[in-house]
Amino acid sequence: MSSSAISSRIAQQVVRPVISTTSVDARRRVLKLYKAWYRQIPFVRLEYDLNISQKRLEEKMREQFEKNRHLTDIRVIDLLVVKGQQELVETAKIWKQKNHIMNYFKETETKKSEDFLTNFYDGHH
Repeated sequence: MSSSAISSRIAQQVVRPVISTTSVDARRRVLKLYKAWYRQIPFVRLEYDLNISQKRLEEKMREQFEKNRHLTDIRVIDLLVVKGQQELVETAKIWKQKNHIMNYFKETETKKSEDFLTNFYDGHH
């Protein structure tokens, strides 16, 4: 066997899917996570005493999922699903604080000015 054939075989063994074996399986896991988050929204709103409508929370959750809609690599999708499951557990068990949830609703950052007093008054460091 040539060395390139051996290295190709080794690379195929190393780069295996993390959890899902097919893209259909990965999609199923994403949808399962999406539904779990969707069911958790009323409790999150109540427990964190959020002054945000349930509809707005649902829209933000969908937006977060839509960010990664273009991904096709099963390993990356699996990694993001695992991270999403961890976030869900942390949120559901109230291991986060309200400001962690509200960070998802922060508008895009405005460019900081170089003026010290302006930054000081705005609370920027």
